[in-house]
Amino acid sequence: MGVEEEYLLVDADGVPTGVAEAAVRAHEQGGGEAADEGPPGGGLEKELQEQQVETGTHPCLELDELAAEVREGRARASAAALQADGRLVAVATSPMSGPTTLSRGARYEAMAQAYALTVREQLTSGCHVHVSVADDDEGVAVLDRIGPWLPVLLALSVNSPYWHGEDTGYDSIRSQMWNRWPTAGPTAPFRTADAYRRAVAGLVESGVALDPAMMYFDARLSPRYPTVEIRVADVCLRADDAVLVAALCRALVETASRQAADGVPPSHDRVEPLRAATWRAARSGLGGDLLLPPFMTPVPARDAVAQLLDHLRPALVDSGDLATVQELLAQLWQRGTGAAEQRAWAREGGLPAVVENAVAATIA
Repeated sequence: MGVEEEYLLVDADGVPTGVAEAAVRAHEQGGGEAADEGPPGGGLEKELQEQQVETGTHPCLELDELAAEVREGRARASAAALQADGRLVAVATSPMSGPTTLSRGARYEAMAQAYALTVREQLTSGCHVHVSVADDDEGVAVLDRIGPWLPVLLALSVNSPYWHGEDTGYDSIRSQMWNRWPTAGPTAPFRTADAYRRAVAGLVESGVALDPAMMYFDARLSPRYPTVEIRVADVCLRADDAVLVAALCRALVETASRQAADGVPPSHDRVEPLRAATWRAARSGLGGDLLLPPFMTPVPARDAVAQLLDHLRPALVDSGDLATVQELLAQLWQRGTGAAEQRAWAREGGLPAVVENAVAATIA
């Protein structure tokens, strides 16, 4: 498994600042890997906006190894940002209002032309977890079975309550802004790898997606690596929470693969309940009800997380991850989500305090 994380770049006042190109250059001049080295991650690269960068881990087998790589990646990216007169912050939307500046590149320019305001306002940061699969057939079988559980992962990761200086009332406004892309969100079962490929090809041929890399599904087959890529989570404020999300993703993939091998069918056949469950998770995170499969009925968030853990327990035991996941979950329940921490800091010192504390928490 590997983790890719997107981060915001802010100036001394906490306002987004367009120094991504300079930060990537500083990283590479300092001996860091180029963006296209290592499968997946390991380097630092720019994103759609100059106010954002992305880093990632190499493929890892053990959670301790993954945790070390996440922390090292954040530290390297933070150092590069400082050399570019910026600061790295792991929040999924900016608490402070500021401009966006499109990164240079023909593809980004084409996206700006095609998607207009959606691109101009797109300054959001997510966490993408890659889990290896044997082939596309296994990958699609996994995608067809994990969808109803992905909103719980979003609820655990919520880290974006603010947008342009305003408390939105959502714990993850990122997911709401992200879902304006025409290919974003949950998917119905594809059933076969051929059907998945036809769906992707059809979206590209229709013109609503420029290329297969713009399949912004909550979970997809990676267009670059032999992995299932789970993309539903906000970037996590703290490295420990990113490791927790990754461990749960790996267990979800393993559990779904076993179900498929045992002939267990997908528990859903329509996308509307998944959209509702995703909205519910974005709205209140762990502070309200979540909708759980198979009937997508509302249950308190703590019960939903417990049911997810029960669903994944055999896979977590077999991987040796159960004790670590339980410990990380206990820390999260005690500390609160990134959204909860941001609001607590805002009550004490306003939005500038949110950014200052989040910058520190990013590399803690």
